[in-house]
Amino acid sequence: MKRILCALLCLFLVSSAQAADTPAPAARTIVLVRHGNYLPDPSIDMRQGPGLSPLGVAQAHLVGARLAALPFRFDALYASPMQRARDTAAVIGMDFPGRRFDIIDDLAECTPPTRRTEIMKDEKPADLAACKAQLDRVFATYFRPASGAERNELFVCHGNVIRYLVTRALGVDTTAWLELSVGHASITQIRIEADGRVKVIAVSDVGHIPANLRTGATGDKDRNLAIPALP
Repeated sequence: MKRILCALLCLFLVSSAQAADTPAPAARTIVLVRHGNYLPDPSIDMRQGPGLSPLGVAQAHLVGARLAALPFRFDALYASPMQRARDTAAVIGMDFPGRRFDIIDDLAECTPPTRRTEIMKDEKPADLAACKAQLDRVFATYFRPASGAERNELFVCHGNVIRYLVTRALGVDTTAWLELSVGHASITQIRIEADGRVKVIAVSDVGHIPANLRTGATGDKDRNLAIPALP
């Protein structure tokens, strides 16, 4: 009996020590930035896509300054592998000297299933399923409490990616993602509390961009930085 009690006591002490070494869950804040404006180019490999337009570069500078002024430090910086997102991250990086962006392949733009039949009819079911699986991996990997200490993370990616992740965060039908509109170089902020609760703080915030330089969202006009003819 004494040996059994000793064994149980040892197990209790070991378990207590392991529990004490396990970091407690903490809040995580995720900031999602859509890339800046770009000009479509059919001659470019669509897997990489075109880079930023001059207007997109200007938008990236504006969002970079906004991000650098936030009252917290980013613990990690991530970007999509596509060129317009990489360009945006490079410009933003000028406001974060000495920091580097990690490229996350699953942040690449894609089209997940939507309830819009006019979109679905032109998409291959396998591509839709692959996109959904890709973005669900992003959500499962990053949209969870941090471990040990609160974290803040920046993701530079794409409109479809951001809209789908917002529907996941809200816990609503993910096929409704296309009903959201996300502007170029906009900021979407989501917080995951230590207990796992998810709070959407902001979606497509473009307050840092002057109205005449805003593009990408529903209702925005086509704009550029070309010099107009002198009247």
